[in-house]
Amino acid sequence: MTGPVPITVDPRVLSAVGAAIVCLLLLLQYAHRRAPFILLWAAGWLLIVPTLLVVARSYEHAAVGRAAFGLSQFLEVCTATLYFWSGDVYRQTGYTTRRAVKTLAAAAAYFILSPVAFGAPAVLIPGYVVSATMLAAAGAMYAAVLIERRMIGAGLLAFVLFGLAISHVASAVVEQRLIEVGRFSFELLMVNVVLYACGAIGVHLFIFEDMTYELRTANRRLEATRAELLQAAITDPLTGCHNRRFLDQVMDRELQRRARFSLPLSLLFIDIDKFKAVNDSLGHDAGDRVLRYVARFLKKHIREADYVFRWGGDEFLVLITCTADEAQRKATALKAAFDLAPEAIDLPPGIGLSVGCVEVPQGATDLSPLVAEADARMYQDKQKN
Repeated sequence: MTGPVPITVDPRVLSAVGAAIVCLLLLLQYAHRRAPFILLWAAGWLLIVPTLLVVARSYEHAAVGRAAFGLSQFLEVCTATLYFWSGDVYRQTGYTTRRAVKTLAAAAAYFILSPVAFGAPAVLIPGYVVSATMLAAAGAMYAAVLIERRMIGAGLLAFVLFGLAISHVASAVVEQRLIEVGRFSFELLMVNVVLYACGAIGVHLFIFEDMTYELRTANRRLEATRAELLQAAITDPLTGCHNRRFLDQVMDRELQRRARFSLPLSLLFIDIDKFKAVNDSLGHDAGDRVLRYVARFLKKHIREADYVFRWGGDEFLVLITCTADEAQRKATALKAAFDLAPEAIDLPPGIGLSVGCVEVPQGATDLSPLVAEADARMYQDKQKN
Protein backbone atom coordinates (compact mmCIF):
# COMPACT_ATOMS: atom_id res chain seq x y z
CA MET A 1 0.00 0.00 0.00
CA THR A 2 1.15 3.45 -0.78
CA GLY A 3 0.79 6.28 1.71
CA PRO A 4 -0.95 9.58 1.05
CA VAL A 5 0.76 11.84 -1.41
CA PRO A 6 2.06 14.95 0.41
CA ILE A 7 0.81 18.28 -0.87
CA THR A 8 3.54 20.86 -1.22
CA VAL A 9 2.49 24.46 -0.69
CA ASP A 10 4.88 27.31 -1.34
CA PRO A 11 5.16 29.41 1.85
CA ARG A 12 5.00 32.53 -0.34
CA VAL A 13 1.50 31.51 -1.43
CA LEU A 14 0.40 31.06 2.19
CA SER A 15 1.91 34.44 3.03
CA ALA A 16 -0.01 35.99 0.15
CA VAL A 17 -3.27 34.51 1.46
CA GLY A 18 -2.52 35.92 4.92
CA ALA A 19 -1.83 39.35 3.43
CA ALA A 20 -5.15 39.25 1.57
CA ILE A 21 -6.99 38.46 4.81
CA VAL A 22 -5.31 41.36 6.62
CA CYS A 23 -6.18 43.64 3.70
CA LEU A 24 -9.83 42.60 3.98
CA LEU A 25 -9.84 43.32 7.72
CA LEU A 26 -8.32 46.74 7.12
CA LEU A 27 -10.95 47.52 4.48
CA LEU A 28 -13.62 46.69 7.06
CA GLN A 29 -11.87 49.08 9.45
CA TYR A 30 -11.83 51.73 6.74
CA ALA A 31 -15.55 51.25 6.09
CA HIS A 32 -16.13 52.05 9.76
CA ARG A 33 -13.59 54.84 10.33
CA ARG A 34 -13.21 56.39 6.85
CA ALA A 35 -9.64 57.42 7.69
CA PRO A 36 -7.36 57.73 4.61
CA PHE A 37 -4.32 56.28 6.39
CA ILE A 38 -6.23 53.00 6.90
CA LEU A 39 -6.97 52.77 3.17
CA LEU A 40 -3.27 53.27 2.40
CA TRP A 41 -2.32 50.49 4.81
CA ALA A 42 -4.92 48.23 3.17
CA ALA A 43 -3.49 49.03 -0.27
CA GLY A 44 0.00 48.19 1.00
CA TRP A 45 -1.14 44.81 2.28
CA LEU A 46 -3.01 44.19 -0.96
CA LEU A 47 0.17 44.75 -3.02
CA ILE A 48 1.95 42.09 -0.97
CA VAL A 49 -0.32 39.49 -2.60
CA PRO A 50 0.91 39.91 -6.21
CA THR A 51 4.43 40.66 -4.92
CA LEU A 52 4.63 37.11 -3.56
CA LEU A 53 2.52 35.32 -6.14
CA VAL A 54 4.41 36.46 -9.23
CA VAL A 55 7.64 34.97 -7.89
CA ALA A 56 6.02 31.88 -6.37
CA ARG A 57 5.37 30.23 -9.72
CA SER A 58 7.78 29.05 -12.40
CA TYR A 59 7.85 30.41 -15.94
CA GLU A 60 8.69 28.59 -19.17
CA HIS A 61 10.47 31.57 -20.65
CA ALA A 62 13.39 32.98 -18.67
CA ALA A 63 12.67 36.51 -19.87
CA VAL A 64 9.15 36.33 -18.46
CA GLY A 65 10.51 35.07 -15.15
CA ARG A 66 12.98 37.94 -14.97
CA ALA A 67 10.24 40.45 -15.78
CA ALA A 68 8.09 38.89 -13.06
CA PHE A 69 10.93 39.31 -10.58
CA GLY A 70 11.32 42.96 -11.61
CA LEU A 71 7.58 43.47 -11.16
CA SER A 72 7.80 41.90 -7.71
CA GLN A 73 10.61 44.27 -6.74
CA PHE A 74 8.63 47.27 -8.01
CA LEU A 75 5.55 46.19 -6.05
CA GLU A 76 7.70 45.96 -2.91
CA VAL A 77 8.81 49.53 -3.49
CA CYS A 78 5.17 50.57 -3.93
CA THR A 79 4.20 48.75 -0.73
CA ALA A 80 6.91 50.53 1.27
CA THR A 81 5.89 53.84 -0.31
CA LEU A 82 2.25 53.30 0.72
CA TYR A 83 3.33 52.67 4.31
CA PHE A 84 5.32 55.90 4.29
CA TRP A 85 2.39 57.70 2.66
CA SER A 86 0.05 56.48 5.38
CA GLY A 87 2.25 58.02 8.08
CA ASP A 88 2.57 61.19 6.00
CA VAL A 89 -1.21 61.47 5.69
CA TYR A 90 -1.77 60.73 9.37
CA ARG A 91 0.71 63.37 10.54
CA GLN A 92 -0.31 65.77 7.72
CA THR A 93 3.32 66.53 6.92
CA GLY A 94 2.81 66.73 3.14
CA TYR A 95 6.00 64.93 2.06
CA THR A 96 4.19 62.78 -0.53
CA THR A 97 3.56 64.92 -3.61
CA ARG A 98 2.27 64.32 -7.14
CA ARG A 99 5.81 64.62 -8.41
CA ALA A 100 6.92 61.76 -6.15
CA VAL A 101 4.05 59.59 -7.40
CA LYS A 102 4.96 60.37 -11.03
CA THR A 103 8.57 59.39 -10.30
CA LEU A 104 7.34 56.08 -8.93
CA ALA A 105 5.30 55.50 -12.10
CA ALA A 106 8.36 56.17 -14.25
CA ALA A 107 10.38 53.68 -12.16
CA ALA A 108 7.91 50.93 -13.12
CA ALA A 109 9.37 50.75 -16.63
CA TYR A 110 12.90 50.32 -15.28
CA PHE A 111 11.97 47.58 -12.82
CA ILE A 112 10.01 45.56 -15.39
CA LEU A 113 12.16 46.01 -18.50
CA SER A 114 15.74 46.12 -17.18
CA PRO A 115 15.67 42.52 -15.79
CA VAL A 116 14.71 41.28 -19.26
CA ALA A 117 17.71 43.01 -20.80
CA PHE A 118 20.31 42.76 -18.03
CA GLY A 119 19.08 39.99 -15.73
CA ALA A 120 17.43 39.96 -12.31
CA PRO A 121 20.46 41.41 -10.45
CA ALA A 122 19.86 44.71 -12.27
CA VAL A 123 16.85 45.40 -10.05
CA LEU A 124 17.58 43.24 -7.00
CA ILE A 125 19.79 45.64 -5.04
CA PRO A 126 18.03 48.87 -6.19
CA GLY A 127 14.64 47.37 -5.32
CA TYR A 128 15.62 46.23 -1.84
CA VAL A 129 17.58 49.42 -1.08
CA VAL A 130 14.75 51.74 -2.16
CA SER A 131 12.20 49.62 -0.27
CA ALA A 132 14.42 49.61 2.85
CA THR A 133 14.78 53.39 2.64
CA MET A 134 11.03 53.95 2.36
CA LEU A 135 10.33 51.48 5.17
CA ALA A 136 12.83 53.23 7.43
CA ALA A 137 11.23 56.60 6.59
CA ALA A 138 7.80 55.14 7.38
CA GLY A 139 9.20 53.80 10.67
CA ALA A 140 10.45 57.30 11.50
CA MET A 141 6.96 58.66 10.79
CA TYR A 142 5.31 56.29 13.26
CA ALA A 143 8.10 56.78 15.79
CA ALA A 144 7.22 60.49 15.66
CA VAL A 145 3.56 59.61 16.27
CA LEU A 146 4.66 57.54 19.28
CA ILE A 147 6.54 60.54 20.68
CA GLU A 148 3.74 63.00 19.93
CA ARG A 149 0.72 60.99 21.05
CA ARG A 150 2.09 58.13 23.18
CA MET A 151 0.37 55.43 21.09
CA ILE A 152 1.62 51.89 21.67
CA GLY A 153 0.38 50.81 18.23
CA ALA A 154 2.50 53.51 16.59
CA GLY A 155 5.53 52.24 18.50
CA LEU A 156 4.87 48.66 17.39
CA LEU A 157 4.49 49.81 13.77
CA ALA A 158 7.75 51.77 13.99
CA PHE A 159 9.52 48.65 15.33
CA VAL A 160 8.08 46.49 12.53
CA LEU A 161 8.92 48.97 9.78
CA PHE A 162 12.50 49.39 10.99
CA GLY A 163 12.77 45.60 11.22
CA LEU A 164 11.50 45.20 7.66
CA ALA A 165 14.00 47.81 6.47
CA ILE A 166 16.85 45.78 8.00
CA SER A 167 15.39 42.58 6.52
CA HIS A 168 15.33 44.15 3.04
CA VAL A 169 18.96 45.19 3.34
CA ALA A 170 19.83 41.61 4.32
CA SER A 171 17.78 40.30 1.39
CA ALA A 172 19.79 42.48 -1.00
CA VAL A 173 22.94 40.69 0.19
CA VAL A 174 21.65 37.12 0.56
CA GLU A 175 19.32 36.76 -2.41
CA GLN A 176 21.87 38.05 -4.87
CA ARG A 177 23.53 34.64 -4.62
CA LEU A 178 20.27 32.69 -4.73
CA ILE A 179 18.25 34.39 -7.45
CA GLU A 180 20.32 33.05 -10.32
CA VAL A 181 19.59 29.47 -9.26
CA GLY A 182 15.89 30.17 -8.77
CA ARG A 183 15.86 29.91 -5.00
CA PHE A 184 14.85 32.22 -2.18
CA SER A 185 15.84 32.56 1.44
CA PHE A 186 13.26 30.71 3.54
CA GLU A 187 14.75 32.13 6.74
CA LEU A 188 14.34 35.73 5.59
CA LEU A 189 10.82 34.96 4.41
CA MET A 190 9.95 33.66 7.88
CA VAL A 191 11.46 36.76 9.50
CA ASN A 192 9.30 38.92 7.24
CA VAL A 193 6.23 36.81 8.05
CA VAL A 194 6.77 37.34 11.77
CA LEU A 195 7.35 41.06 11.30
CA TYR A 196 4.27 41.45 9.12
CA ALA A 197 2.20 39.50 11.68
CA CYS A 198 3.34 41.99 14.33
CA GLY A 199 2.56 44.77 11.86
CA ALA A 200 -0.99 43.46 11.42
CA ILE A 201 -1.46 43.57 15.19
CA GLY A 202 0.19 46.98 15.36
CA VAL A 203 -1.96 48.61 12.69
CA HIS A 204 -5.22 47.38 14.26
CA LEU A 205 -4.05 48.53 17.70
CA PHE A 206 -3.06 51.86 16.18
CA ILE A 207 -6.50 52.29 14.58
CA PHE A 208 -8.16 51.59 17.93
CA GLU A 209 -5.85 54.04 19.73
CA ASP A 210 -6.50 56.66 17.07
CA MET A 211 -10.24 56.29 17.63
CA THR A 212 -9.86 56.66 21.41
CA TYR A 213 -7.51 59.63 20.86
CA GLU A 214 -10.15 61.33 18.73
CA LEU A 215 -12.77 60.64 21.40
CA ARG A 216 -10.54 62.13 24.11
CA THR A 217 -9.85 65.16 21.92
CA ALA A 218 -13.56 65.59 21.20
CA ASN A 219 -14.35 65.33 24.91
CA ARG A 220 -11.75 67.98 25.73
CA ARG A 221 -13.23 70.26 23.09
CA LEU A 222 -16.71 69.70 24.46
CA GLU A 223 -15.49 70.47 27.97
CA ALA A 224 -13.77 73.62 26.74
CA THR A 225 -16.90 74.67 24.83
CA ARG A 226 -19.04 73.94 27.87
CA ALA A 227 -16.74 76.05 30.04
CA GLU A 228 -16.86 78.88 27.49
CA LEU A 229 -20.65 78.73 27.34
CA LEU A 230 -20.88 78.68 31.13
CA GLN A 231 -18.54 81.64 31.35
CA ALA A 232 -20.54 83.50 28.72
CA ALA A 233 -23.76 82.77 30.61
CA ILE A 234 -22.45 84.42 33.80
CA THR A 235 -20.47 87.27 32.24
CA ASP A 236 -21.67 90.64 30.98
CA PRO A 237 -20.39 90.84 27.39
CA LEU A 238 -19.79 94.61 27.43
CA THR A 239 -17.86 95.04 30.68
CA GLY A 240 -16.55 91.53 31.42
CA CYS A 241 -18.02 91.70 34.93
CA HIS A 242 -20.24 89.01 36.39
CA ASN A 243 -23.93 89.39 35.58
CA ARG A 244 -26.98 89.09 37.80
CA ARG A 245 -27.37 85.40 36.98
CA PHE A 246 -24.02 84.68 38.60
CA LEU A 247 -25.15 86.32 41.84
CA ASP A 248 -27.93 83.72 42.05
CA GLN A 249 -25.27 81.00 41.72
CA VAL A 250 -22.89 82.29 44.39
CA MET A 251 -25.42 83.77 46.84
CA ASP A 252 -26.21 80.56 48.75
CA ARG A 253 -22.54 79.57 48.87
CA GLU A 254 -21.43 82.95 50.21
CA LEU A 255 -24.25 83.11 52.76
CA GLN A 256 -23.38 79.61 54.00
CA ARG A 257 -19.73 80.62 54.27
CA ARG A 258 -20.82 83.74 56.19
CA ALA A 259 -22.79 81.62 58.65
CA ARG A 260 -20.22 78.82 59.03
CA PHE A 261 -17.12 80.95 59.55
CA SER A 262 -18.78 84.14 60.92
CA LEU A 263 -17.13 86.15 58.17
CA PRO A 264 -18.40 89.67 57.58
CA LEU A 265 -20.12 90.31 54.26
CA SER A 266 -21.28 93.58 52.72
CA LEU A 267 -22.82 94.94 49.54
CA LEU A 268 -21.75 98.05 47.64
CA PHE A 269 -24.30 99.38 45.15
CA ILE A 270 -22.55 101.68 42.67
CA ASP A 271 -24.11 104.07 40.15
CA ILE A 272 -22.37 106.27 37.57
CA ASP A 273 -23.22 109.95 37.97
CA LYS A 274 -24.32 111.90 34.86
CA PHE A 275 -24.35 108.72 32.77
CA LYS A 276 -27.73 109.40 31.16
CA ALA A 277 -26.53 112.81 30.06
CA VAL A 278 -23.50 111.20 28.41
CA ASN A 279 -25.73 108.76 26.51
CA ASP A 280 -28.12 111.51 25.43
CA SER A 281 -25.48 114.03 24.35
CA LEU A 282 -22.55 111.91 23.14
CA GLY A 283 -24.30 108.70 22.10
CA HIS A 284 -24.26 105.10 23.22
CA ASP A 285 -20.70 104.45 22.02
CA ALA A 286 -19.41 107.04 24.48
CA GLY A 287 -21.63 105.51 27.15
CA ASP A 288 -20.21 102.07 26.46
CA ARG A 289 -16.66 103.40 26.80
CA VAL A 290 -17.57 104.86 30.19
CA LEU A 291 -19.07 101.54 31.32
CA ARG A 292 -15.99 99.59 30.26
CA TYR A 293 -13.73 102.06 32.05
CA VAL A 294 -15.75 101.88 35.30
CA ALA A 295 -15.71 98.06 35.12
CA ARG A 296 -11.90 98.03 34.72
CA PHE A 297 -11.58 100.51 37.59
CA LEU A 298 -13.72 98.44 39.93
CA LYS A 299 -11.97 95.15 39.12
CA LYS A 300 -8.64 96.87 39.70
CA HIS A 301 -9.64 98.20 43.13
CA ILE A 302 -11.68 95.21 44.36
CA ARG A 303 -9.91 92.08 45.58
CA GLU A 304 -10.05 89.01 43.36
CA ALA A 305 -11.69 87.06 46.21
CA ASP A 306 -14.69 89.44 46.05
CA TYR A 307 -17.24 89.82 43.27
CA VAL A 308 -18.04 92.67 40.88
CA PHE A 309 -21.40 92.44 39.06
CA ARG A 310 -22.90 94.63 36.40
CA TRP A 311 -26.39 94.99 37.81
CA GLY A 312 -27.94 96.72 34.83
CA GLY A 313 -27.57 99.94 32.85
CA ASP A 314 -25.00 102.05 34.67
CA GLU A 315 -25.32 100.19 37.97
CA PHE A 316 -22.74 97.85 39.51
CA LEU A 317 -22.91 95.65 42.59
CA VAL A 318 -19.95 94.53 44.69
CA LEU A 319 -20.13 91.61 47.13
CA ILE A 320 -17.23 92.14 49.50
CA THR A 321 -15.94 90.39 52.62
CA CYS A 322 -15.90 93.19 55.21
CA THR A 323 -17.99 94.88 57.93
CA ALA A 324 -20.32 97.83 57.38
CA ASP A 325 -17.68 100.33 58.59
CA GLU A 326 -15.04 98.83 56.34
CA ALA A 327 -17.51 98.86 53.44
CA GLN A 328 -18.20 102.56 54.03
CA ARG A 329 -14.48 103.33 54.05
CA LYS A 330 -14.06 101.28 50.90
CA ALA A 331 -16.87 103.24 49.22
CA THR A 332 -15.25 106.56 50.13
CA ALA A 333 -11.86 105.31 48.89
CA LEU A 334 -13.38 104.14 45.59
CA LYS A 335 -15.01 107.51 44.93
CA ALA A 336 -11.82 109.39 45.75
CA ALA A 337 -9.64 107.08 43.63
CA PHE A 338 -12.07 107.39 40.72
CA ASP A 339 -11.98 111.19 40.82
CA LEU A 340 -8.17 111.28 41.07
CA ALA A 341 -7.41 108.58 38.48
CA PRO A 342 -5.23 109.96 35.64
CA GLU A 343 -7.43 108.23 33.07
CA ALA A 344 -10.48 110.15 34.35
CA ILE A 345 -9.35 113.17 32.36
CA ASP A 346 -10.47 111.37 29.20
CA LEU A 347 -13.98 110.82 30.57
CA PRO A 348 -16.87 113.17 29.79
CA PRO A 349 -17.21 115.98 32.39
CA GLY A 350 -19.28 115.28 35.49
CA ILE A 351 -18.71 111.52 35.53
CA GLY A 352 -18.35 110.16 39.06
CA LEU A 353 -19.55 107.39 41.36
CA SER A 354 -22.33 107.21 43.93
CA VAL A 355 -22.12 104.30 46.37
CA GLY A 356 -24.54 102.76 48.84
CA CYS A 357 -23.39 100.26 51.47
CA VAL A 358 -25.15 97.64 53.58
CA GLU A 359 -23.82 94.79 55.70
CA VAL A 360 -25.31 91.32 55.31
CA PRO A 361 -26.68 90.30 58.72
CA GLN A 362 -25.94 86.93 60.30
CA GLY A 363 -28.57 84.36 59.33
CA ALA A 364 -29.60 86.12 56.09
CA THR A 365 -30.97 83.75 53.45
CA ASP A 366 -31.64 86.18 50.59
CA LEU A 367 -29.68 89.14 49.29
CA SER A 368 -32.51 90.73 47.30
CA PRO A 369 -33.85 92.94 50.15
CA LEU A 370 -30.31 93.99 51.00
CA VAL A 371 -29.62 94.92 47.37
CA ALA A 372 -32.72 97.13 47.43
CA GLU A 373 -31.52 98.74 50.67
CA ALA A 374 -28.05 99.36 49.23
CA ASP A 375 -29.71 100.85 46.14
CA ALA A 376 -31.69 103.25 48.33
CA ARG A 377 -28.55 104.31 50.21
CA MET A 378 -26.81 104.87 46.87
CA TYR A 379 -29.53 107.40 45.95
CA GLN A 380 -28.96 109.14 49.29
CA ASP A 381 -25.27 109.39 48.43
CA LYS A 382 -26.08 110.68 44.92
CA GLN A 383 -28.15 113.53 46.40
CA LYS A 384 -25.07 114.66 48.36
CA ASN A 385 -22.92 114.88 45.21
